Amino acid sequence: MELAYNRKFIIKFIKHYLKYDRDNPFIFISAMLALIGIAMGVMVLMIGIGVTNGTHDEFKKRLFVMNYPLTIVSYDTNGVSQALLDKINAKFPSLKISPYYTTQIISKNADSVQGAILYGVDFKKEAKINSVFAKAYKDVNSTNISKFSTIIGKDLALTLGLKVGEKITLFFSKEQAAGFGTMPLQKRFKVLSTFSSGLSAYDKGIIYTTHKAFEKILKKEPLVYDGAHIYSKEPMKMIKKIKPLLPQNIGIEGWWEQNGGFFKAMQMEKKALFLVLLLIILVASLNIISSLLMTVMSRRSEIALMRTLGTTSKEVRSIFFYLGLIIGFLGMLLGTILGLFGIWLLTTYNIISLPADVYATSKLPIDLPLSDFLKIIIGTSVIVIVASIYPAIRASKTNALTVLRNE
Repeated sequence: MELAYNRKFIIKFIKHYLKYDRDNPFIFISAMLALIGIAMGVMVLMIGIGVTNGTHDEFKKRLFVMNYPLTIVSYDTNGVSQALLDKINAKFPSLKISPYYTTQIISKNADSVQGAILYGVDFKKEAKINSVFAKAYKDVNSTNISKFSTIIGKDLALTLGLKVGEKITLFFSKEQAAGFGTMPLQKRFKVLSTFSSGLSAYDKGIIYTTHKAFEKILKKEPLVYDGAHIYSKEPMKMIKKIKPLLPQNIGIEGWWEQNGGFFKAMQMEKKALFLVLLLIILVASLNIISSLLMTVMSRRSEIALMRTLGTTSKEVRSIFFYLGLIIGFLGMLLGTILGLFGIWLLTTYNIISLPADVYATSKLPIDLPLSDFLKIIIGTSVIVIVASIYPAIRASKTNALTVLRNE
């Protein structure tokens, strides 16, 4: 019959085994290495996941600006009528709608050329739903706006060597007669302003002009557009409400549908990073196992003596199990402190600068939400607990008679 569970006895021996042992210094060193390894793993996980989240959030911000919450598109040549847009706006007055024409063009200035997408928009309506465009449009004098005016990306202006007020030549896919043959239709547009979204692909590949330019050059029917961009604070709810109002030849897409593959890839990257960095903690936990096993082996005679004096196997198991938990959780605590300090250091001081045209920001973005922090803590706790179980069981199965006979 086992004796009562003695907590004071367990705590006393845990303190005893945590002390530095001159006869077996490597056991203490191994325990410290386990503690430091877990601390480094937690710190790296916190900073790594924080940087990944921050980078993803920055890309989302840029994509949300240039990829509108909702987009109405026409599946045939009939287009999207202004009457349909008025009907939608009348039913949902909170929506901001900017109808557009679009076509692919080649832009040219001097000897430099660049492919781009040309949008024909109402400048005032577009400014209400696109903050990047709004900043560029704010600097434009309304009296200078003509039928053939453009607002282009800053990177495109640099590529073509253009300045505000100069003219850019645009080549369209539509052909015009030239002598005995034909040549691509071209037209010179005046550059009113430049915009900067933070993503070079957009700043080089998008040009805005007026509805009237499309109606004049490409003979587009007035008030019948290629599509319409819509701003809504709750696009996922609004898309379900708008769909019943649309005819069969017209559809509506959300930003999550247009960029679904990109966001799924980012989520997969985050999960892969979490698992890879968690391996650091897993490797560090092996030091907990080895440290505890060495303690068990070096203290076999003590354990055997305790068993003969009435210590239960449960108490022996508890001593070594809690010993492993203390090493692991002290490492977690130290890693959390170092991780928070590292995040504060990187967000406060611009220690690492990034190329803005590649990463969408020059400052290293970090965002560690509570949910991800809890995942790190829970994942590390599971590893530490599992690593502490085997040595504890091994210690509790020490055969006192065999050990004392050999001693």
